[in-house]
Amino acid sequence: MQDPILIDLKAIRKSFRASDGKPRTVLEGVDFRLAEGEIVALLGKSGSGKSTLLRIIAGLIPAEGGSARYRERDIHGPQAGIAMVFQSFALFPWLTVQQNVELGLEAQGVAAAERAARADAMLELMGLAGFGGALPRELSGGMRQRVGIARALVTNPDVLLMDEAFSALDVLTGETLRTDILELWDKRAIPTKGILIVSHNIEEAVVMADRIIILSSDPGRIRTEVPITLARPRDADSREVRALIDEVYGLMTQRPVPAPQTSPVAPSFVDYRLPHTDVARIEGVLDLIAEPPFGGRADLPQMAEEAELADEELFPTYEALGMLGLAMVEGGDILLTPLGRHYAQGDHTLRQELFGQQLLTHVPLVARIRELLERESTGAMPASRITRLLEEHLETEEARRAFEIAVEWARYGEAFEYDYQTGRLTLPVDDEA
Repeated sequence: MQDPILIDLKAIRKSFRASDGKPRTVLEGVDFRLAEGEIVALLGKSGSGKSTLLRIIAGLIPAEGGSARYRERDIHGPQAGIAMVFQSFALFPWLTVQQNVELGLEAQGVAAAERAARADAMLELMGLAGFGGALPRELSGGMRQRVGIARALVTNPDVLLMDEAFSALDVLTGETLRTDILELWDKRAIPTKGILIVSHNIEEAVVMADRIIILSSDPGRIRTEVPITLARPRDADSREVRALIDEVYGLMTQRPVPAPQTSPVAPSFVDYRLPHTDVARIEGVLDLIAEPPFGGRADLPQMAEEAELADEELFPTYEALGMLGLAMVEGGDILLTPLGRHYAQGDHTLRQELFGQQLLTHVPLVARIRELLERESTGAMPASRITRLLEEHLETEEARRAFEIAVEWARYGEAFEYDYQTGRLTLPVDDEA
């Protein structure tokens, strides 16, 4: 018999107005179910709409299309059976710990004596007994997040939503708090029937979840699902868990497969999106892969630990290395291509030369700007010509970022120059001569 469905989303669509007034679609055609007894983790790169999806489920914002239901009832506004824990703790600094935890109960009209008793019991369960009279500023980050979780759980929610709940904590504190939450869940010490987690931390998702949902970006759609049948508690260093972490890293770093062309006519749209990373990070990661102990091939999770960068910072760097033909992802590993190895061994001048060649060959936006500059008799043109072109295809903020990244990459690879004072793009001096 199938477990009862707590959350049921069908064809969810959501867009926001950009600064120029144009709509930007964040979520498109999202179908998702959360059943009783499940912990599900949502993973995705920037722009995948993970937090937006959580806020739709929480009733904090409405969907524009599709249906969102909680226990077969349409979600219109906040639901008594759904609670949310935020990354930023979201505590009222002028209220004591006890008063912060009681807030949700007070909103539900629970009498003062019962509020106090339930808050005391939840604070004890969360390891905060004796801290009810403290102010948030007197607590560590880990303790403040425990207060946030206690405030959510004290209302006895069916569904607990956690939006990057551990990301603001140091590694050890976050790991301890995750372990405590899972222990409460597995021992059924809390009334919650289902947990939905938004995370950038792949290890965290694999250790906690029964299913991992990976979203694509711009707009967010469900790309793939990874079921996890390993019993909890899970040892993050075990062979089975490491294999799953590798699998999810591999899925997260896959580039989307372009839709097949149904016509011989070339498409008029060129995707000018660029990974949000800079040259220093690209070369830094490439050098780490090239050096011992990796020697040109690195396990992605190990690479993340060695680089001391969050997954959301590394994923665009991996994408940039792949775009430039310097590395490729294969079976949960990232390995340098022959060109990437040659690049790693080169001096600064050789690196600049190779970087510029790869830009003009593999990065359509840089190649397009260079082509337009070469057509100009002066070898120069206003940057507004490019920003207008980008805004025809990208949202305003994405267009701005793409332009800034293209300029930084191109200046390093000597593909073109940009004067921030005059707002003009020019060919490099040697190319103009």
